[in-house]
Amino acid sequence: MRLELVGRLGAARWGARRTPVQAAALAAIAAVTLVACGGTGAAKAGRDTSNNAAAVKAEPVVISVKPDSGGAPAAPGSKINVRTSGGKLSKVTVSAPDTDAFAGSLSKDKSTWTSSALLAPGTQYTVLARAEGPDGKQISKRSTITTAAAQDTFVGEYSPNKGTTVGVAMPVSVTFNRPIENKAAVERGLTVTATPAVEGAWSWMKDRNGKDRIDYRPKEFWKPGTKVTLRMSLSGVDAGKGMLGTQQRVVNFTIGKSVVSTVDVEKKAMTVAENGTVVRTLPVSNGKKGFDTWSGTMVVLSKVPTLRMDSRTVGIFGPEAYDIGEVKWDVQLTPSGTYAHAAPWNEGLFGKVNASHGCIGMSTKDAKWFYDRVRLGDPVTVVNSAEDTVAVNNGYGDWNVDWATWKAGSALN
Repeated sequence: MRLELVGRLGAARWGARRTPVQAAALAAIAAVTLVACGGTGAAKAGRDTSNNAAAVKAEPVVISVKPDSGGAPAAPGSKINVRTSGGKLSKVTVSAPDTDAFAGSLSKDKSTWTSSALLAPGTQYTVLARAEGPDGKQISKRSTITTAAAQDTFVGEYSPNKGTTVGVAMPVSVTFNRPIENKAAVERGLTVTATPAVEGAWSWMKDRNGKDRIDYRPKEFWKPGTKVTLRMSLSGVDAGKGMLGTQQRVVNFTIGKSVVSTVDVEKKAMTVAENGTVVRTLPVSNGKKGFDTWSGTMVVLSKVPTLRMDSRTVGIFGPEAYDIGEVKWDVQLTPSGTYAHAAPWNEGLFGKVNASHGCIGMSTKDAKWFYDRVRLGDPVTVVNSAEDTVAVNNGYGDWNVDWATWKAGSALN
């Protein structure tokens, strides 16, 4: 209508002079034109528009999870991503069978959660996400993610076990069932934290059985009462040639009181100190010439009240072969066969003659006292022996390596 009126007035302008009536009409049209080009007239006029704002609906809160629940299996080694629009994430949990923890981090604006752990092969995960909208209302979403199987996987056997109390020399040790080519990637998936904090490091070695093994120890013995946590985030980690890890573990253990034993081969005596104070000195009989007891620090591996000792199990044959039968109060120090135990057949030799085949023998009464005193992870250090220092992989010989050499054994160094 506006264009039509303007056109007519334009035609009148070219045809004749404007009359008073035409001038009045032109002024009225100009006023109409100005109002039409001025935007929202109601707002310009100062009228209340709050009813219009109330009519606008709030953005709905939506949660999305990647990889998607449906369709083809998800790729192992990928991460989980949870995102919300219209709200903020308040909680995200990921669970799976035989999985302790699946860590992740939330963005600053709480709109996105990304897992730090990777998806393991052949596993079904349940993701539970919750978000809160601007109105305070909570919504939740439950998703299931199933990953494709891998052709090759690996696991690590760890020590100590969850919830145990161990000695001050106990390292954290993980032995793998498959050769590890990408040691750096695997090591990144392993962390140890302690309260109080300590300086510590991982170091790789070959176990006595030829398997790849990595140990973590502090620079000095742990302090009694220390709380230690091993986190194994190996799910989806590629250890080389597509061989993927499957483990998510959180292993907590505690350091008990300090029980440190020192065996002096020349003096044929073992002193036992608790929390720095010597509580007893026991007469012992160590390895005789040719069967000398290992030098250096060994760590208690296990305890059994009765054990049959047959020399053939540790490679001793011929004239020195023996089969003693049942031996009492056995404290194992190395997998190569070193024990501290009762040796009643050597009665009268303790403190006087070294007559064993490498073990630390003592009276049945003293052996029982020592057995009751020590636990897994307690150190036993042998001095003044003609034998070589016990190897780092012969049990937990970790403490026989200087600190610089130990740290150099890390794949991340």
